[in-house]
Amino acid sequence: MTSDTPRQLHLAQAIEVYDDRFQLLLRSGAGLQKLADGALHTEGPVYFAEDDSVVYSDAHDNRLLRWRAAEGVTVLRERSDYQNGSGQDSEGRLVSCSSGLRAIVRQAEPGQWNDWPVLVDRYRGRRLNSPNDLTLKRDGTIWFTDPPYGITEPNQGYGGEQEQPGSYVYRLDPATGEIDAVITDMLRPNGIVFSPDERILYVSDSSSFDIPDGFHYVRAYDVRGDRQVVNGRVFANIEPGQPDGLCCDRQGNLFVTSKDSIQVYAPDGTRLGKIYVPETCANLTFGGPEQNRLFITAGHSLYAIDLNTQGVNSPDSLG
Repeated sequence: MTSDTPRQLHLAQAIEVYDDRFQLLLRSGAGLQKLADGALHTEGPVYFAEDDSVVYSDAHDNRLLRWRAAEGVTVLRERSDYQNGSGQDSEGRLVSCSSGLRAIVRQAEPGQWNDWPVLVDRYRGRRLNSPNDLTLKRDGTIWFTDPPYGITEPNQGYGGEQEQPGSYVYRLDPATGEIDAVITDMLRPNGIVFSPDERILYVSDSSSFDIPDGFHYVRAYDVRGDRQVVNGRVFANIEPGQPDGLCCDRQGNLFVTSKDSIQVYAPDGTRLGKIYVPETCANLTFGGPEQNRLFITAGHSLYAIDLNTQGVNSPDSLG
C-alpha cells in the first residue's frame, strides 16, 4: 500500500511511513542516536569491521576523523586535502575523493594515515574538477562524481580554474590507470552507488544548490558491460533541499540523504519512508557487526540507527 502522505509516525515522530514495506526495515525500539559532534561539516563515512569504527571527513575543516565507541572521536589527519566521499577497497585501504588535490587518492597501506598516493587527477590531460563521492565495483574499478565544489566553494577545496568542460561521472581502473567519462549529461553529479546486483547505477544531482532552476533528483542508469551505462532517467525527485550521499541495502532499497531526513525508496521508485535527522544529511553507510546499523554524517555530527536490513557497501558484503 502506498500514499503521498505519511500513514504512520514512529519514535516520537522521528520516522514517517509512506508504504507498508518500510515497516519491514524498522527495528522495534530502535531510535536515532547522536554518536559525535563538534565538526564543521561531516561527510563520507566508511565502516571498518576490524575495529568496529567509522572513519569520516570533517570536510569543511579539512580533517579526517575516526569514531569508536570506546574512545569517541580521534583525528587521523589534520590536513586531509579536503577528503570527501570514500570507500574501502578489497585490500582494506581507504580510497577517497580529494576535493583539494582534485584527485582520487588511496592509502598506501591499511592503517597508514599519512601516505596517500594519487590514483588519478586528470582526464584527457586536464585537471579534474573536484571529485566528490565514489563507489567501488566488484571488479575493482572506482566510479566517482566530479562536480566543481572544491573550486567554487571556499570551504571545500583550494580553488583554482575549472579545466573540464562539464561535471562528469568517471570510471577508473586503478590497476591500469585507465579513466573513462561514463556519464556526461548531468549538471552536478554528487552521490553515487550501484544496486546490489550492479545492474543499475544511481547518481544524485545537487545542481539546485548553486544553479538557478537546477535539479534535486536521483538518476538511474542501466549498466551495460564493464564500463558503459545507458538509459538514464529520473528515479526520484528529492525535497526539501538536494540529494547528496546514497547507499543500498541488500534488498535493493535506496537510502538517500536530504535536508531533513534519510529518504528510503524501493527499487520500483516508491518512497517507502523517511528517517528524520535534526541536521542536514550529507552521506551515509551501513556497518556494525551485523551490517544493519546505518551511520549518517549530518551537519556537525555523526548519527546512527539500527535497522532490520543489511547494507551492501562493505568488502564483507560484496561477495
